Amino acid sequence: MRRVVITGLGMINSVGNDKETSFKAICDGVCGIDTITIFDPQNYNVKIAGEVKDFDPLTVMAPKEVKKADRFIQLGLKAAQEAMADAKLPDDTDMSRFGISAGSGIGGLPSIEKNSKILADRGPRRISPFFIPGALVNMLGGFVSIQHGTKGPNLSSVTACAAGTHAISEAAKTIMCNGAEKMLVVSAESAITGVGIGGFAAMKALSTNNDNPKGASRPFDANRDGFVMGEGAAALVLEEYESAKARGANIYGELIGFGESGDANHITTPSLDGPARAMKAAYLMAGEPKIDYVNAHGTSTPINDKNETAAVKELLGGKENCPPMSSIKGQIGHCLGAAGGIEAVTCLMAMRDGIIPPTINYTTSDENCDLDYVSTGARKEELNVCMSNSFGFGGTNGVLIFKKI
Repeated sequence: MRRVVITGLGMINSVGNDKETSFKAICDGVCGIDTITIFDPQNYNVKIAGEVKDFDPLTVMAPKEVKKADRFIQLGLKAAQEAMADAKLPDDTDMSRFGISAGSGIGGLPSIEKNSKILADRGPRRISPFFIPGALVNMLGGFVSIQHGTKGPNLSSVTACAAGTHAISEAAKTIMCNGAEKMLVVSAESAITGVGIGGFAAMKALSTNNDNPKGASRPFDANRDGFVMGEGAAALVLEEYESAKARGANIYGELIGFGESGDANHITTPSLDGPARAMKAAYLMAGEPKIDYVNAHGTSTPINDKNETAAVKELLGGKENCPPMSSIKGQIGHCLGAAGGIEAVTCLMAMRDGIIPPTINYTTSDENCDLDYVSTGARKEELNVCMSNSFGFGGTNGVLIFKKI
C-alpha cells in the first residue's frame, strides 16, 4: 500500500493565528478562552468561548469575496494558505492529481442564523444570494480548491467533532488507492453564535463557569462541568511518500494508522466501546507500535473523559502500559469539526520539537481519570509515535497514529 506523509501544516485558533504562535502558546499553557465578544451573551447561561482574535478576512480573500463566505471558510482559507506555503510545492506540481479533503461539524451557522433573522424580519426576498453557497460545509473545500487550483478529488466530511480527523483519513485513503498524489486537508469551524451557544447550552454540554473563563475547560479534572466552545481551523498537506522524498520535501511525519467506528448507542452520550474499537483499528493498522503520546479528545465533559481514559487503558493493557496523554482543549476550547485537524497538527509539531503539550486546569484528581495527563506543564520528551483521538455526536469516532521519519 502507498505510504502517506505530511509535508505542510497550518493552524489558527484562539491562542494564535499561525501554527508556530499557536503551538508555542499551547505548550506554554496559554488559555484563549474569555467572555464572548462576537455577540452579546448577556442573556445566555453560557457567556464564554475560545474566539479567534485579530483575524481580518481581507488577508485571505479579496474584499468582494468576503461576503460570499461564512467565517468558517475564511478561517479555513487562512490555515490552507499557511500549509501550502509550508509545503513548498514545485511550480510544476500536477494539480489534476492534487485533491481536497475538507471537514466541518456544522459549517456556516452564523450565516444560517443571520439569514433566518432576515427571513423573519424582512421576508424571503431579502435573503442573500450568497447565503447557501457561503454556508454549505463542502464549500470550504470549494473555496480552497478555487484559490489553490487543485483539480483532484474534492471531498468533505461532516461528522461532528470527528470531522477533522475523518477528513485526514479520507485524504490518506485517496492517496493510498492512487486517486491522487497529494491532498490538502482543511478542517474549520466557527459556531460561536447565539444559536450555537444557546443550543449546546440547552443540552447541558457546556461549562457554565462564566466567572473563571481561563479555568472553565478542565479536561480529566474531577470538577469538570462541560466543554467550552472554540473556533479555528487547521490544514495539512498529505503526499505519497516516494513523491515527497523525490522532491526533497520536509516531512513532519507519516500517517501509519487510522481507525473509524460507530457507537450505535446514543445521539450525544459517548460510549466506551466505540472509541475503543476505533483506537484498536488504528493501532492494528499501524502494526501495534509503542505509542509515546496520546493527544486526547479530552473534552472536559464527565462521561467522555472517563470513557476515553478507560478505552486507552483497555487498548494498551492497563494503566502501567499507557504513555502520557494530554488534552489541549483547556487552552483553545473545543473547536468541534476543526478539533481533529488542530490536534493532528499539534501532534506532528510535538514530534518535531520533542515536547508534549500540557493539560491545563487539571488540579483535582478523579478516580476514573488516573493516567499521566501532563498536568504540571509541557514536558520535553522524544516522540516517535503519537495517537490522536476524536469522537463526535451520533457516535462517530476517528483515530489517527503518526510516526516520525
